Order: sequence, then structure tokens, then C-alpha cells
Amino acid sequence: MASNRPAPEAPFVPSQRSSSDTFGYGGHPSDEGPWEEWNPTAESIAPVRGKHRVAKQRGGGGFARSSTVLGVGVIAAFSAGGMASANTGKPPVSISMPDLPSVGSLISDEDSGQDAGPALAGFGSEAPDATDPGGAADAGEALRNRIMAQAESQQTQVADRAQAAAEAAAAKAEAAAVAKAEKQAKAEAAAAKEKAEQAAKEKAEAARLAELAKQYTLPTSSYTLTATFGQAGAYWSSGYHTGLDFAAPTGTLIKAVHSGTITEAGWAGSYGYRTILTLDDGTELWFCHQSSISVSAGQKVSTGDVIGRVGATGNVTGAHLHLEVHPDGAANGIDPMAWLHSKGLNP
Repeated sequence: MASNRPAPEAPFVPSQRSSSDTFGYGGHPSDEGPWEEWNPTAESIAPVRGKHRVAKQRGGGGFARSSTVLGVGVIAAFSAGGMASANTGKPPVSISMPDLPSVGSLISDEDSGQDAGPALAGFGSEAPDATDPGGAADAGEALRNRIMAQAESQQTQVADRAQAAAEAAAAKAEAAAVAKAEKQAKAEAAAAKEKAEQAAKEKAEAARLAELAKQYTLPTSSYTLTATFGQAGAYWSSGYHTGLDFAAPTGTLIKAVHSGTITEAGWAGSYGYRTILTLDDGTELWFCHQSSISVSAGQKVSTGDVIGRVGATGNVTGAHLHLEVHPDGAANGIDPMAWLHSKGLNP
């Protein structure tokens, strides 16, 4: 900054007075020349047109005037800084002030035409942050990074939940498949067990029937089955057949099916000659239409003993053995074929 031109000074004339002279009013020290009267001229005091001249003051007066100008500038700077802070919403910042003794040098007589405002306009304004010139851009970038990080975190959480759900569904499906396989295996094991048990039962029953077959026998041989139980027809007074017919030549031997007691032997009307064998469990076996009887009532017989012969007595159309089975001596009989099967016999 250019300084104001210095004011002209009076010419200096060395003093002729000795050092012993006393300095008083109107006098001058012995080491200085005599003072001459200085009359300011128009050139020395007239300000330049359009410019503000500040005369350089000596001593305390100059400093006071400079301080006054500084005060006005500082107030203006503070006002500008406050308005800037209010307008921008930024917090106030510290203001650096120059040393007061040097403020006077900002304004001099040589450059009185320049405005002091630009020199003081910077007072009170917010100092830029030299360490962070891109602070606003960095703040925006940081906010963007936080938003992206949050979005990525949310996506990660969604992906984790989806993966957990998929894993749970897979585990559930696997558990269901395992449970289904276990259930199927149990069902197969149960079926195999049931089949094995059934086979064992059948085997046991076959063994039992084989053993019974040794104790039971068919009532005759060289026969032909001509009528079965329940068969309907006009030949029978009840309207259906009540026994099992073994057609065989007259005189064919009739044997005891099982051991028991003869409870009846003789004529029985439409049944012709009939023999009733009562087994130990109370079952009655009726042998009908015999040509002859070989046993009598009360007689004990064993399996295979001859009790009579095939004939055609009673209500018949030909020679045959009519066999009936009456459990516990009941009036109505059951199917002789099924009963013989239960004893291991196959007519």
C-alpha cells in the first residue's frame, strides 16, 4: 500500500548557542539550530481533489486520529461479519487484528486518494479453512457414503434373511423327507412283520391241520360230490340241501371221521338208516341213507372205524352218503365242507 506524502519541514540551521544555554520558551536547545517560522502553503495543505487527505500527526495526536479511523473500520467490519454470519447461518469466527501502532501506516498523506475500506473490509469476515478447502464437498461425500453404507447394510440384512429363510425351508423340506422316509420304512417294516406273522400263522395252522388230519378222516372213498350245503331245489322238504352228498356204489364202507361215542343208530324216516356220532366237543355227525349199520348206541369208536355202508334208503334218488354236522347238537346244521376243511381234510 502506498503511503501519504510527508509534509514539508522547516529547514534546519545548526545552533550557535553553547551547551550551557538554558532551553526555554521561545528558545531552542544548543545542539539544534534556531527554529524558523513555517508557513504552510496551499500546495502543502490542500487536499487532492477526489481524495481524502489525512495529515500525518506527530506524537499522541496522530495516534488518536488513526485509532479513530481504525475504530470506525473495525465496527464496519464487525457489522459486515455479523451480517454474514446471520445470513449464512455459520458460527462466528475469531478476528485477527493488526498491531495498533502499524495501523497508521495503512493511511498516509502520500496516498490519501485511496479508499481505506478495502483494507479494513476483511476485518470480521469468516476466515476460510485453509486445511479443508473442499469441506462442503467432503461433507456431501461423507453423507453419500453413509447413505450407501446404510443401503448396503439393509441389502445385506435382506439377503441374510432370505438365505436364512431358504436354509430353514430346505431344512424343513429335508426333515419332511426324512420323516416321510422313516414313516415309509416303518410302514414297510410293519407290512413285512405282518406278512411274516401271517406266514408264521399259516405255517402253524398247516402244522395243526396236518396233526388233526392224523386224527380225522373222510367218511368214505371212491365217491363223487353230487350236492352241497344250502343248494336250493324241490327235492328237499326244507327247500334247500342241509348236508353234503358223497355218491358211491351201494355197500361202500362208511368210517368214523373222528373218535367219539355212537349216540343213535337206526331208522330215521326220510333219512333212511342213520347213525349219529357225538364227538368229545359235543359236535354231532349224521351219517344217513345207509344200506346197513355196523355199530350200536353207546359204543365208543376211533378215527377210521367202520360204522356202516353206503345205501339208498329214505328219500333218495340214488345210492349216496348224506353227511350233516350239528355243533353242540343244534337242530340246524352247518356246512360240512367248511368243517372238514377246518380239520385238515379236503373232500
